[in-house]
Parts: sequence; structure tokens; C-alpha cells
Amino acid sequence: MIKIYYSKNKEEAGMKAARCVAEIVNRKKNAVLGLATGSSPEDMYLELAAMYQRGEVSFRDVRSINLDEYIGLDKNHDQSYAYFMRHHLFDKVDIDIKNTYLPNGLEADYEYECRRYDELFNSLGGVDVQVLGIGLNGHIGFNEPSDSFTVGTSAVRLTDSTIKANSRFFESETDVPTMAFSMGIGQIMEAKKIILLANGEAKAEILERALFGPVTPKVPASILRFAKDVEVYADEKALSVILEKHSENVIR
Repeated sequence: MIKIYYSKNKEEAGMKAARCVAEIVNRKKNAVLGLATGSSPEDMYLELAAMYQRGEVSFRDVRSINLDEYIGLDKNHDQSYAYFMRHHLFDKVDIDIKNTYLPNGLEADYEYECRRYDELFNSLGGVDVQVLGIGLNGHIGFNEPSDSFTVGTSAVRLTDSTIKANSRFFESETDVPTMAFSMGIGQIMEAKKIILLANGEAKAEILERALFGPVTPKVPASILRFAKDVEVYADEKALSVILEKHSENVIR
């Protein structure tokens, strides 16, 4: 079941998503959080850090597992997702860094790293809430459009469109890694709850295709239509096509 929540802007969407995550953590102190990176969840992490500072939530017993990591970047590289998570959330709350997990982007044995991450994922006993963004081509995690849905962790070759989209974070497009380790779609779908964040006009068309078009691995996010509990937090611009075509499905 998918619930689509309207927000006037990305800050409001992030705040609503943060409250959802905090509610889960307050209900289950040792919750397992599946986390995402990129611009989509930044406002959510900002609000979660503020909620911690206000004493409204604690991450002391929380465990987290991230969707993905660039292959070839050290965890201290300022564009690695390990760095992103420390900068945007982990260093700002009381989570034990030993209970935070990401793929090792420097592991040269891809099969070993995928197997290790699958075993780690299974050892956590299930993800209570999985946070997702959506790529311009419909990817979730780094699961790119394909002929089939991935199941477990894989080493993914990034599409040209993803590399171009991510080049804004690097000095030049040639500096963007061309591969990444990514949790599989099968693993994402196991989460008890999924939060999908989308902001900006550029995401409007792909968000509508994912939520209302055919379910196909050519639009990886479309598989979320089969998930048991999905909440979409999107701003007005990202919802523009859905508001035009399916306004009755949007919760204000």
C-alpha cells in the first residue's frame, strides 16, 4: 500500500519523513534503519539531528545499514557515502558508529564484498524502515534500469545518466566513480516500511511513472507498488504530474 503525502517544499517533506522515522525509533529503541544518501534525504537528516538535540529521539541502540557506496572511494573521501552519513547524521546524534554499516568501497573482490554485505544484512534480522530517494531514471539505491529486478547486493555499473546527474557533487564528470556496490531490490522490498523522498520538478515525471505506470525493471522504483507499506514524502514540484493526473491519491 502506498500513501503519497503532499508538502509545499522539500524542507517540509524532510520534516514529515523525519517524524515518521523518529516515531519508529521511539517505539522500538533498537530499530534497524535502512538509510540512503544524496540530496533527497538531507532535510530529513537535518530534522532528525534537531529532534535529537531537543531530546525528542535517541539513536543510542539503533542499528543502520546503508543502501550503497561508490566503488573506489575511501570512506574519508568527501564524496563517499560513508563521509556523507557521518557529516549529515551520525556525527550529530548519539548513534554508536560501530552499529552503522556501509559497503566497503575499496574492496577489490566484488563477489566477496557482495556476499559479506548480504550476510550482514541477514544478520540484522530485518529492516524496520528503509529510506529511499529516486533517480531521474527511476533507480532506487544504485539499482539501475535493467531487464530484471536484482535480489541481493551487487556491483553495479552506473549508467551515463546517473554519472551525469551525480557529477554536480564532483569537480568534473570524469571524477565520478563508474561503479558502486548496491543493496538489491529484493532486500529493499523486505523492509517493514519504506519511505520514498522526492523533491524538485526534475523528479515529477519519473515519480508518476514509478507510482502509476507499469511495474517494470526498466523503472526500478515501480516495484514499490508491491511493497506492503510505502509512504511517499514529496514536494509540490515533484508531485506536479501526479497532482495533474491523480490528485485524488495525494494526502494533504
